[in-house]
Amino acid sequence: MNYFVPLQNMNDKTVVLKDLSIGYRKKHGVSMVATGLNGCIRSGELTCLLGENGVGKSTLLRTLAVFQPPLGGSIVLQGKALQNYTDSELAKTIGVVLTEKPDVPMMTVGELVATGRAPYTGFWGRLNENDHQAVDMALQQVGMEQLKHRLVTTLSDGELQKVMIAKALAQSTPVIYLDEPTAFLDYPSKVDMLLLLKRICREAGKTIFLSTHDLELALQVADTVWLMTKGGKQEETVSIITGTPHELAAQGVLGLFVERSSGVTFNAESMSVSLR
Repeated sequence: MNYFVPLQNMNDKTVVLKDLSIGYRKKHGVSMVATGLNGCIRSGELTCLLGENGVGKSTLLRTLAVFQPPLGGSIVLQGKALQNYTDSELAKTIGVVLTEKPDVPMMTVGELVATGRAPYTGFWGRLNENDHQAVDMALQQVGMEQLKHRLVTTLSDGELQKVMIAKALAQSTPVIYLDEPTAFLDYPSKVDMLLLLKRICREAGKTIFLSTHDLELALQVADTVWLMTKGGKQEETVSIITGTPHELAAQGVLGLFVERSSGVTFNAESMSVSLR
């Protein structure tokens, strides 16, 4: 059974934003975070979302993941408007890895990863041979097969993050969104995590989109960068600038973003940040 997107589909426009408005509906109106957002996420690419705190990165991710509705515009997923998907179709199309740690006492790694097969197991949740194969394959992809029978509560932060990615892989979705996947990791583990996600994009043809504050690592690993920036005095005046890391560096966009503090400089050639 093939759990991956065929490689001939790589670089297709998997997700397209058209004049998207994001925010929150309230009892007496809406709280707008950003409007007029445009961009596309391609299959087989690792796309990193960057931006300062409070610019709306998490809100955008939650909207893409259908945790909250858009306030305007549209999101097209694999050529189909997002609102036209059924819940079952979405569960087989989008996988999500959040920063929150799962509260699953007495559950093994294999059992947690197996929950990713829920869209396929029916009402009773019984795993068949294909489901078990998908779980084993996902664990192998992230190098965690030897921990299959370990309790989740005994894992380190880095191990747990890989297991959560394995759960998303077992879900067999062409699209995976991750919210700050390197947030609680030490530096070597951050590097390992981003390289793992890059490899999954290449080998499995997945569309992977993640938010991160690890600027320098993202610039070294990402195929495409989405930079959310505030373009005016009003909060909702937010734009998304997209391109390869070198394109955004050459345009001076990354320099302007990094050098918001007078004590920091950005080197466009080495793609590095240093203190004055």
